[in-house]
Amino acid sequence: MSAGRRLPGTPKPKHVWEDAGGVPIAGDTWGDPNGPLVVLQHGGGQTRHAWKGAGETLGKAGYHAVAFDARGHGDSGWGQDGAYGADFMVEDLRRVVAALGGGRPVLVGASMGGGTSLVALGEGHMEAAALVLVDMAPRIEPEGAQHIQDFMDQKPEGFDSLEEVAEAIASYQPHRPQPRKLDGLAKNVRLAENGKYRWHWDPAWRANRNAFDDYRRRLAEAADNLTLPTLLVRGGLSNVLSEEGAQSFLQQCPHAEYVNVDNAAHMVAGDRNDIFADAVIEFLNRTVPVTV
Repeated sequence: MSAGRRLPGTPKPKHVWEDAGGVPIAGDTWGDPNGPLVVLQHGGGQTRHAWKGAGETLGKAGYHAVAFDARGHGDSGWGQDGAYGADFMVEDLRRVVAALGGGRPVLVGASMGGGTSLVALGEGHMEAAALVLVDMAPRIEPEGAQHIQDFMDQKPEGFDSLEEVAEAIASYQPHRPQPRKLDGLAKNVRLAENGKYRWHWDPAWRANRNAFDDYRRRLAEAADNLTLPTLLVRGGLSNVLSEEGAQSFLQQCPHAEYVNVDNAAHMVAGDRNDIFADAVIEFLNRTVPVTV
């Protein structure tokens, strides 16, 4: 199953791990395979392409970076019978890490990917050398979360043109300049049989969202168990993770470090990849340095 045909110009994944729990997982890698493994996990509704700039920067710094499409997203397979949620995402993460040699990777997770990382580490499903949470903490603002849901739920029947897709994205991210060329949108949508442009994700994933309150309690309990080096990165313009929510996490996890990225919203890496990548590499140089 898929949302439709891939558009011309959509980047093909460098890897497809076929044994990921019966769901093929598509990913890209950068850097030296012998360097410390850094796993980049995108947010809900995004793809691995959200990490391209960060992955390239990490690779040049000597790390082995991997970004993969979560199940039900991008070029990865769709879960059968609503097989979504944190437990399935954690198992996919574990299998990708195993395919790349195992060990104790660095986990970098934005939004949904951050939640997967918290559950994986805080509940003891795997070990890691360090954790970077990107605009994600157990306490987020319901209004900001609803803003995301409203954006993702619009036009379930599909868009008539790429221009219409661009307008929808611009209305959600007014702080970003609207692209002059629409080619870059190809990786975010698929062309359905009826000629409509539909988002790349599986509608069943949207229908099986985690119950908000129960999921947040689970994340809070997982955060209580964090002992590894941890960095929280917040977008200064984010309406999802507030400064209060960030400080709440820092009180819960007092050993964690904190970076607030000005002029960035919830999609921190996409808004200010330069500052984001520099902050992450500075943190990793101290906690998980590259050895020559």
